Amino acid sequence: MHTTLDAPMSSAIIFHHFDALSTKQRDQFEQIGPIYKAWNEKLNLISRKDIHHVYLKHVLHALSIAKVVNFEPGTQVLDVGTGGGFPGIPLAIMCPQAQFYLIDSIGKKVRTVRHIAEELGLTNVTTQQIRAENVEGQYDFILGRAVTKLVSFHGWIRSKISPHHRNSIPNGILYLQGNITTQLPVQHRTYALCNFFNDPFFESKQLVHLYTP
Repeated sequence: MHTTLDAPMSSAIIFHHFDALSTKQRDQFEQIGPIYKAWNEKLNLISRKDIHHVYLKHVLHALSIAKVVNFEPGTQVLDVGTGGGFPGIPLAIMCPQAQFYLIDSIGKKVRTVRHIAEELGLTNVTTQQIRAENVEGQYDFILGRAVTKLVSFHGWIRSKISPHHRNSIPNGILYLQGNITTQLPVQHRTYALCNFFNDPFFESKQLVHLYTP
């Protein structure tokens, strides 16, 4: 199948890897490409050279988390340093019964992501301009996507992880990054994304789940 090469702006690659989507979810994923392309012309949410590969390098990359856990209804998810809304926005489509809290320190990005969520009809997304250290409350999962060194990220938000589990894996951090080069401070499991998606882009990409047993 040549979806990544023949149709880089096509949602077909999402439907190929996730075939149990509702009509509403399929419509939302089909809308993501055009919506991000339009907003990217106003504000550089995604690298200009990557916008034609938004489904592969951003949407599918974010959805690798859904290969590890399908968030149960009521799950509280914090996306730290969401930037252009990744991984939070695609996961909010995939898990409509979970609640997503997307934060970033850059106000114009937060405002744009809020508009994108509204255009997609996502009622399970809340956005705020705030630093991770200042977030109140606790969450089942905290997401990050190459925000900073994972050790530093863990230090920022480790106190904000709820001890009450409701999903198939323990609560904790789900962090998308390249290969791990430093020792991590807590128990963790690493998933090579090339085991989920057969494309060269994912060969060096990993999902790290940090948790306390």
